[in-house]
Amino acid sequence: MLSSPTGAGSGDIRQSLGQLKNALIQGQAALRTAYLAKGDAIRMLRGRCQLVDDVLKRLWQEARLPLGLSLVAVGGYGRRELYPASDIDLLFLLPDNVARETERQLEELIGLLWDIGLDIGHSVRTAWQCADEAERDITVRTNLLEARLLCGNRALFAEFSGRILAQIDPKAFYKGKQLEQNERHVRHQETPYALEPNCKESPGGLRDLQNILWICRAANLGDSWNDLARRGFITRGEALQLKGLEAFLRHARIRLHYLTGRREDRLLFDHQEAIAGQFGIVAGKTRRASELLMQRYFRTAKSVTQLNTILLQNLGAEIFPEPNKVPIVINDRFQMDRELLDVRFEDVFEQAPSAILESFLIMQQRAELKGMTARTLRALWRARRLIGPDFRRNPHNRATFLQFFQQRRGLVHELRRMNQYGILGRYLPAFRRIVCQMQHDLFHVYTVDQHILMVVRNLRRFTMPEFAHEYPFCSRLISDLGSPWILYIAALFHDIAKGRGGDHSKLGMPDARRFCREHALEDEDTALVVWLVQHHLSMSNVAQKQDLADPEVVRAFADLVGNERRLTALYLLTVADIRGTSPKVWNGWKGKLLEDLYNAALRLLRGASPQQALGIGERQEEARRLLRYYGLRQDIEGAFWKELDTVYFLRHDAEEIAWHTRTLYHRPASAQPVVKARLPHIGNEGLQVMVYVPDQPHLFARLCGFFSRLGYSIVEAKIHTTRHGYALDSFMLLDPDGALAYRDMISLIEHDLAARLASGPTTEQATSSRLSRQMRNFPITPEVQILSTEKAGQCLLSIIAADRPGLLFTVASTLDAHHINIHTAKIATLGERVEDTFLISGVELAKTATLLRLEAELLEKLQV
Repeated sequence: MLSSPTGAGSGDIRQSLGQLKNALIQGQAALRTAYLAKGDAIRMLRGRCQLVDDVLKRLWQEARLPLGLSLVAVGGYGRRELYPASDIDLLFLLPDNVARETERQLEELIGLLWDIGLDIGHSVRTAWQCADEAERDITVRTNLLEARLLCGNRALFAEFSGRILAQIDPKAFYKGKQLEQNERHVRHQETPYALEPNCKESPGGLRDLQNILWICRAANLGDSWNDLARRGFITRGEALQLKGLEAFLRHARIRLHYLTGRREDRLLFDHQEAIAGQFGIVAGKTRRASELLMQRYFRTAKSVTQLNTILLQNLGAEIFPEPNKVPIVINDRFQMDRELLDVRFEDVFEQAPSAILESFLIMQQRAELKGMTARTLRALWRARRLIGPDFRRNPHNRATFLQFFQQRRGLVHELRRMNQYGILGRYLPAFRRIVCQMQHDLFHVYTVDQHILMVVRNLRRFTMPEFAHEYPFCSRLISDLGSPWILYIAALFHDIAKGRGGDHSKLGMPDARRFCREHALEDEDTALVVWLVQHHLSMSNVAQKQDLADPEVVRAFADLVGNERRLTALYLLTVADIRGTSPKVWNGWKGKLLEDLYNAALRLLRGASPQQALGIGERQEEARRLLRYYGLRQDIEGAFWKELDTVYFLRHDAEEIAWHTRTLYHRPASAQPVVKARLPHIGNEGLQVMVYVPDQPHLFARLCGFFSRLGYSIVEAKIHTTRHGYALDSFMLLDPDGALAYRDMISLIEHDLAARLASGPTTEQATSSRLSRQMRNFPITPEVQILSTEKAGQCLLSIIAADRPGLLFTVASTLDAHHINIHTAKIATLGERVEDTFLISGVELAKTATLLRLEAELLEKLQV
């Protein structure tokens, strides 16, 4: 028990502890009730501070510590912002010489603070120790900057405060906080538009606002938004706006803490719907309440980042004054001031509205400009309302906007800047509708507007020599295309109709056509842009869902495309689009599928027959060349190839054919299973596995079960039966979690799978799994469709479902039970959603009753 030099009884303190604990519980419950009833965030934050203050002061008094000590509130507690689940930052400030007995009393007091339910973060330091740590660590310096004396020795606290303030160099502090902010933004993907943002730490969150006030306090420029307005750093209107933005973020964080009962600052999918309800947001006809909440959050974060940029510039100019430099005049409206584009007079945009677009064009044309001055950004933000129908109809403005896409540099930077300050959405009203709009399709990780700009960015990178190593094939194609800027316009409109309640590809066509005609594009270019908007998903769908070994599939795609220019443009847009959805969606396997489809369609468009387009003869010759390269004698492949039919050579490329042949030519009738695995020959992402074994029932389902238990997702399966009754199956595997080292797994797969197959048929069990948070909150209704093909006895099975380990095993086992054979499997995984396509055959497919029963059974098993 805590002892007292004056003889305070342990029973008295024990009784006080119980009272204090009850006071905390009752006080915090009352604060919660009051907040939920009235929604007063400031009253809640300061109320909890006062509650904790009272408890700490009483306990400090009863502990009867020596008079030379001080108890200090620091951090958020120091500035009187104590959120419901925030910890309580305390500094126990000591004089230079402290008795051992005092240290023991402090240890006991700290234990008692935990006992009564206070979640504290504490440090025990002397004033000089605090100053030393603050000198080395800017986070410590910031926390101590907000120190507030709770109780104890005032003289000691004054000495401590003097030391901290004396050592703060406003210039070093500014640089340190700016670096700290940049590092924090990098940790949060440098975007305020993540679908599950952290309302405290993400760009555009509370920390960005606090960072400004910390710098102001360190430079003695003020402690509040009103102070900054009085000193002219912001306008009074901006001060009011900042208060409103801060209030929304505070409410979001308070509600998250109360909802989860812990220190949770992330707006996770699990919480968004409930938080929306607490804000009084209700669902619309086509959008969930959570989507409306997040759009409001993103707009708030966007405004915070705007004002953060403006204020940091203004504060930097104040803290780092430079000798008066004469700005370099650019024209009648603009000048360059310290490498920044500056307006020559405050109302330049009111006097000449066309200068709004001109400012961004100048940024593209002058590489020496590093950005825009704060007053230019503020003027642009005010001037956005000048962009109306008359502005959009002005031929000069239309010509200027079109020039953006034709510049050699700066397009993506300036489109993003235009979007950030509301200019892009004002000029393109259709774009304004999708700004900050979420996409709950479980594979886009960006809002619609950010995804569109990411696609433009990807296309631009194809044209830049410094990025040619990323996708050399795309870089070569776009250099030969001519007028690549046409693609940027198509990218700008490809998803512009998202959220309208229909097929966005078709709904976006009139918007794209209207833009092209209003901006005087050539008829041929207009037709290309509109066609690309309509068909921007077509190539991906064919490559990932259809059998590219089927000549009719390739012919139908080539007929859709019609000419080489459309084919190349669609291929480039498709690659850029997939890469712009999420860093995790693109992989080398998808890239190969798209490239194979592009090359096959190109041959058809150049006059080849379907068989020539698929290049069977060329593949065989290339495979022979590879076999000679690996030292195998002439015609060594003959006996093995006689057991393979045309379909095999259509479905495998030359490198795969050579790999299979090298492995199997000397054992075409092996009694033992042959299993080989390797890294893909294009890139090192994933594993290719080949299985060669006498054909047997349930083989495909067993293989799927084996790979599922290892944690792999099967993204492609090619199932082939040779003329002499052997199964030659190929799989492309990916580890969705990135936890398995592919190279290290090769030997294990080869040994264990071969042993399992050699042991005879075994019953596999589906892998049990938990649903992801995304799937719990945005469930996917499974779809099953079975369509007959032009080939007798074969059908195309299409499945859309929520992804989970063992899904393919479930499908394969169900088909096995109905004696249905799988010839090929195309597995397209889009985030948490799979769209699988199987070429199947079987007697039951000819019977309507059994077909309906099969569809119903698959739907039942795909439910999660």
